[in-house]
Parts: sequence; C-alpha cells; structure tokens
Amino acid sequence: MSKGSWLQRHPRTLAAIYRVIVVLMRLLHPLIALLGYSRVSRWISPLERAAKNSMFGCQMCGQCVLHSTGMTCPMTCPKQLRNGACGGVRSDGNCEVLPEMCCVWVEAYERAHQLVEFGPEIIDIRPPVNHTLSGTSAWVNMLTGEDRESPNGWMELPHNPVIERKLFQH
Repeated sequence: MSKGSWLQRHPRTLAAIYRVIVVLMRLLHPLIALLGYSRVSRWISPLERAAKNSMFGCQMCGQCVLHSTGMTCPMTCPKQLRNGACGGVRSDGNCEVLPEMCCVWVEAYERAHQLVEFGPEIIDIRPPVNHTLSGTSAWVNMLTGEDRESPNGWMELPHNPVIERKLFQH
C-alpha cells in the first residue's frame, strides 16, 4: 500500500467521517431542497473539491463511490476505471500506466478489508460515469438520487453470490 496521507491509511476514520456527513446531509435535506439543489451544489462544490482533492485527488465526478471502495477514489486511476483493476496491474501491484504508482484498485481492496462494514459492495458493477454531473456536489447528487442514475442503455448485472463468497473469505 502506498504511503499516502494519514487519513488515507486509516479508512475507518474516513468511513466514520463519511457516515457523519451522510447523516448531516440527510438532516439538512429539507433545507437544501427549499434553497434549490443546483444552488446548494454551487455553494458546496468548492468545499467538497478542496477537501476531497487534498485527501483523494478527487476529480469531482459527481458520483462518489468512496464508501464502497475502501475510501479510495477510483477516478485517480489513470484510466479512470470504476469497476476494478485493469488487466495490466503489475505483479508488484503497481499501475501499468504509471509504474511508480500503486494500482488504485489494489489499494481500494486492501483498505476495504480494514473497514468494519467490509462487504461485496467493492465488486459491484458500477455504470459508466455520467459526465453531465462532473464538477457538481456528490453530496447533493446523493440526496437527489442523480448519483445512482444509469446512463441510457446501461443494464445492471445481477450479483453472483458464489463469486462474492470466494472473494470475501479471509
């Protein structure tokens, strides 16, 4: 696992902070709806960008999945892969594009194992990024449900419990 910041190496702390923010955003949801989602997104986005960029190198995709990837941002992958490592991960766990960098998905999997609530969510197939949400607040998009909307033509794949059991046995 790469050195990274203290917070990156302690995903439980990040996950706890994440849960607090989720609760806070849900409590503020009526006020946010009253003020207008796009207006609040414009206010929150710079703060969200500053915090997430310093911790995760966030690209502000508007569809944050940190909670399901061991508090590791998959958009920091040079290929921006959101569904796991590519076939080019080196034998030492480093990236094929940037050999000096640990594969984002190797880190995500290692960090996800440190979380108490670790589960098969990390292997969920995510739809392609909705680029129309780029630069918007993932927190506001979570409240509106836009972060979970699939692009036209995308079909969800069913879970495979046999594969999930094999992957998550310790």
